[in-house]
Amino acid sequence: MKTKIRLIAILLFISQLVIAQESLNQYLETAANNNTALKSVFNEYMAALEKVAQVGVLQNPQLVFGYFILPVETKNGPQQAKISASQLFPWIGTLKSKEDIFTHSAKAKYSAFEEAKSKLFFDVKSSYFNLFYIQKSIDIALENIRILKSIKNIALIKISAGKASAADEIKTEIELANLENSIALLKDNFSVKSISFNNLLNIDKNSTILIPDSLWINNLSLSKQAILDSMQLNNYQLQSFDHNLEKFLSQEKFSKKEGKPTILLGIDYTSIGDNGLSEQSGKDALLIKIGISVPLYRKKYSALQNEAVLYQQITLNKKENKTNMLETLIEQTLSEYKDANRRIKLFQKQSQLAKKALKILEAEYSSNGKNFEELLKINKSLLQYSLELQKAKADKLTAIAFIEYLMGK
Repeated sequence: MKTKIRLIAILLFISQLVIAQESLNQYLETAANNNTALKSVFNEYMAALEKVAQVGVLQNPQLVFGYFILPVETKNGPQQAKISASQLFPWIGTLKSKEDIFTHSAKAKYSAFEEAKSKLFFDVKSSYFNLFYIQKSIDIALENIRILKSIKNIALIKISAGKASAADEIKTEIELANLENSIALLKDNFSVKSISFNNLLNIDKNSTILIPDSLWINNLSLSKQAILDSMQLNNYQLQSFDHNLEKFLSQEKFSKKEGKPTILLGIDYTSIGDNGLSEQSGKDALLIKIGISVPLYRKKYSALQNEAVLYQQITLNKKENKTNMLETLIEQTLSEYKDANRRIKLFQKQSQLAKKALKILEAEYSSNGKNFEELLKINKSLLQYSLELQKAKADKLTAIAFIEYLMGK
């Protein structure tokens, strides 16, 4: 029978953890759909895509119509009207390299969008874990009040029997007042953090947030080197630098192409009236034009190329600096993860020992009215260990979430 009850309890606990993870996933989905800052970054990417379509096309062709108010007489007849059409053609590859500039710029905007989404998800997770810790702190404090009230009842019995000092009741009242004040502060903090959390999701600030009774247990499955390798390949900030580098390489290529000649192709059609003087009289004239525009002032194009090369170096330097910063953050967060793991083991053990000591001291006080100070002291220690245990659990999941964010997950 006990085995069945234990099995049912385990299944209920697991189901609660699954529900808690599903709730967080739903919050992440809501944030992705509703967050206005994320929408703004995405629209910047969409606007950049529209720019690509604008730059990869030829200039508008030129069409000119002219009418001779005073016809120009020629041997074939008077010129009455003239139509000209022309088109400029840049050097081969110029439009493609210009389009590449804006294509890579759009890709950089998309990486910025993915970075913003990844950062938003981390903010939602860390805020959620913080809310869990605050709620558990309230629950633990309420449980501690229940324990203190039980101790107070024992103290009243011992006082009435003349086996304890009346000061024991007063000391208990002091501890109860402190706890009630702490709970009021925690509730205020929970309210503020709830509004902040709902604002991340861009929903009603007073919406109820589902907080689980327990947090699921996650562990980092990757080695430090695997995490660093993933960061190098998948971090969206670093990817943005890569796209910007490609943009400046395309800009250098475009600068070289822009310094090449531009070809003009055109056609003139002239309407000629009939003067009856020759067989060719009244036949319209057709002229095909070919022109070339040669850039003579080379300083401009050399400067554009040099500018693109310098920006390439700037981008590489920035990427290297950002990589170093990210590696430092990973080292720090891994240290925090390990510390959280150690604290979980420590405070689990300390809580168990404090509970045993509390039972012993409570039994002794009930029996002979002694060690009341020790009873209050161990009760306060149990409260602290319980709070620290929940804080360590929240810190561990927050560290994992931050490492996943840096890895571009």
